[in-house]
Amino acid sequence: MDIKTETILEKQEAKAPLSQLWDLLYWRDAQKTACVFGATLSLLISLSLLSIISVCSYISLALLSITICFRIYRGITDALQKSENTHPFKLYLEQDVTLPADVIQKHSDVLLKYINTAVKALKHLFLVEDLIDSLKGAGLLYVLTYVGSVFNGLTLLIIGEVAAFTCPILYEKYQKQIDHYCGLVNSYLQDIAKKIQAKVHGLKNKAE
Repeated sequence: MDIKTETILEKQEAKAPLSQLWDLLYWRDAQKTACVFGATLSLLISLSLLSIISVCSYISLALLSITICFRIYRGITDALQKSENTHPFKLYLEQDVTLPADVIQKHSDVLLKYINTAVKALKHLFLVEDLIDSLKGAGLLYVLTYVGSVFNGLTLLIIGEVAAFTCPILYEKYQKQIDHYCGLVNSYLQDIAKKIQAKVHGLKNKAE
C-alpha cells in the first residue's frame, strides 16, 4: 500500500466518526437518534436530580439485575426443557474487549492536538496578541457570568443537548431565513468591531 492510499484511508477513518455524528444530529435514522437522544437526556436529567454516584449505582444495579434475572431464567428454561445448559452470554464473554494499543495511540494524538490548539487560543486571548479578539473574549466571559448565575453546568448541558438535536434539523428546513438574519447580525457586529478598532488606533496615534 503506497503513501497516498494510506493518507486517503486515514482521512476516511477520521471523517467516519464525524459523519456518524452528523447523521445522528440530522435525524437520518430517526429510531437510532431517538434512542441516543432519549438515553443521554435521561442521564443528564438524572444527574441534575441525583448525585453522580447515585446515578451510576442505580444504572449499574438495574443492568446487573437484568443480566442476573435473564441468567436465572435461561437456567430454569433449559432445566425444564432438559436441554444443554449453555451460558446465555457466552458469545459476549468470548469476545476480546481489550483496547488495541494503536487505537489508544491514535486517539491520544488527536486529543493532544486539540489540547495544544486550545492552549494556543488561550494564550492568544489572555496575553492580548490581538486586542479585538481579547475584547470579544472578555465580552463573552462577561455574558457567561450572567448565564452562570441563572443556570448551573448540568442545566446548560441539557439545553445544549436539546439544541444540538433540534437546531441542525431546523437549520436544514429554514436555512435561507436563518442565513439572512445571521448575516445581518454578523455585519452589525463587524461594524461595532471596526468602530472600536478605529477608536483604539486613534488613541494610540494621540499617545504617540
